Amino acid sequence: MRIRFLILILFFFGFIRGQKLQKIEPPFWWSGMQNSELQILLYGKNIAKYEVEVSKAKLLNLIKTENPNYIFLLTDVSGLPAGFFNIYLKNKGKIAKKISYELKKRSKNSRNRKGFDSSDVIYLLMPDRFSNGNPLNDSVTEMSEKADRNNPDGRHGGDIQGIINHLDYLKDLGVTSLWSTPLLSDNEHRYSYHTYAQSDLYHIDPRYGTNADYKKLAEELHKRKMKLIMDYVVNHWGSQHWMIRDLPMKNWIIYWDSGDNGFKRSNYRMSTQFDPNVAEIDKKECVNAWFDRSMPDMNLKNPILLKYITQNAIWWIEYAGLDGLRVDTYSYNDKERIAQWTKAILDEYPSINIVGEVWMHNQAQIAYWQKDSRIGAIQSYNSYLPSVMDFTLYDAIKKMFNEQATWFKGMIRAYDNFTNDFLYPNPDNIMVFLGNHDVTRINTILKSDFDKYKLALTLILTTRGIPQLYYGDEIGMNGDKNKGDADLRKDFPGGWKDDKQNAFDEKSRTAKQNKYYHFTRKLLNYRKNNDVLHTGKLLQFVPINNVYVYFRLKDDKSIMIVLNNSDKTQILDLKRFSEGIKSYKKGKEIISGKILEMNNQLIIQKKSAMVIELY
Repeated sequence: MRIRFLILILFFFGFIRGQKLQKIEPPFWWSGMQNSELQILLYGKNIAKYEVEVSKAKLLNLIKTENPNYIFLLTDVSGLPAGFFNIYLKNKGKIAKKISYELKKRSKNSRNRKGFDSSDVIYLLMPDRFSNGNPLNDSVTEMSEKADRNNPDGRHGGDIQGIINHLDYLKDLGVTSLWSTPLLSDNEHRYSYHTYAQSDLYHIDPRYGTNADYKKLAEELHKRKMKLIMDYVVNHWGSQHWMIRDLPMKNWIIYWDSGDNGFKRSNYRMSTQFDPNVAEIDKKECVNAWFDRSMPDMNLKNPILLKYITQNAIWWIEYAGLDGLRVDTYSYNDKERIAQWTKAILDEYPSINIVGEVWMHNQAQIAYWQKDSRIGAIQSYNSYLPSVMDFTLYDAIKKMFNEQATWFKGMIRAYDNFTNDFLYPNPDNIMVFLGNHDVTRINTILKSDFDKYKLALTLILTTRGIPQLYYGDEIGMNGDKNKGDADLRKDFPGGWKDDKQNAFDEKSRTAKQNKYYHFTRKLLNYRKNNDVLHTGKLLQFVPINNVYVYFRLKDDKSIMIVLNNSDKTQILDLKRFSEGIKSYKKGKEIISGKILEMNNQLIIQKKSAMVIELY
């Protein structure tokens, strides 16, 4: 009898364990959202066998897929106050499980939060390589890859606490916004430190910290009047994502009949998205093929998936109080669906900013993707994307400081880039940059020539747009793409307790590092306090003798910028620039502090920059 009883007990607990509700996503939501439709995912072994009822909220649709481990509930929560409503799982009319689902109260002015803009300077960092604030989370049981700082391509232990520890360093530098490469869980067995192959969209990777840590990061930034930008990936997930390993439905991802587990690598030809003469197979092999073997391409034509990803982005904005998103591989997505995703976020947060990675080499092709583009309108397309990245300016910067001037070379590359600003609906809302985690570092391109660095940095900090810096450039760090990604993504010196040098501390920095740091700091802090460099009109003059002169003009303010990229001292006739100088007689040169007479001539030394505030 006793044995029989034990068998029954074991059977019972086995049954309960088998029916365990493993996930509810989103884990909670908020009352008073602009869109009152809420899709709730329930996941558990054979959960689809249950009937479902919902109290208080209105159940609009109940979706059960070919995978019995999923139920998707489309509900309407309009008018519901903060609190709980119940979801009942029933078996033959009897309640098997009650789920209390929470609607939280929105924070004050949540909907009207102001995003990053041209008044900001964005600092991009890779959290695993920036600073290790909590060594206890370097390796965790539930994640495959463990920390190994001796492996250049492995995880090194940087985390959210490490970022928080150095926010004052960033504020002192003059940074106003932080963009971190993704922090969500990435359980790939190798190369998981870059975190672009995500395995759970609702949890911070435990090797970086917790969701609460991420929210604290946002709060600490906001205390310092700084902003947080999340790096968001729509186009693909990681092969170890829990939903990829147990697909809700086959068309959740794009499968290719290639005999290679559905994998086909993208041709990366983003121009097929708008080419009027495109062959459909070429377009398909860009938009629908996989970015990489470990990154399955998500099928945004699946409305349940699109709703899931849209809600997830909104959830993070609301939960952490984000100030914007940077969207990875934006132009690889199905363009109609990514536009729906973008518009849904902006409908909820009209003043937030979203910048898309549109890695193209033609201004018209980049401009196609910016919100309200006249080029996109030719094909009746609007991406609704507020901001794009100025890759054509970056292409020019890579070349123009290392070459002699000709009709097409030298500083004319910068001038020509800006002549195409008429293509952009909003040139002020374009991200300009000297580099990022995917390209050779600017100081390697410039061969560690400090004078060239000053020219390049001055350009992106004083031209139109939103400047973005890459961690370590401000201390002269080098990194060569030809040597592999690890070379671009070296640890910031001083981010680990056993580092021999601490570049966060001025006294520990080398003379060379301090030279880079102090120049960067001076220019960043000057820019931060001068709105003419944020939204002032750009007035540029055709370069002569490899000297590029332009002005930023606003109301009664005028700032003159002179970049002498030649190997000789140049004497400028100031009459040529009277349109920008106007009636001003003097100017303060910000970098040197000198007072200049703006009457007849201006002398500028070889390979040097001048930022002159006229008065």
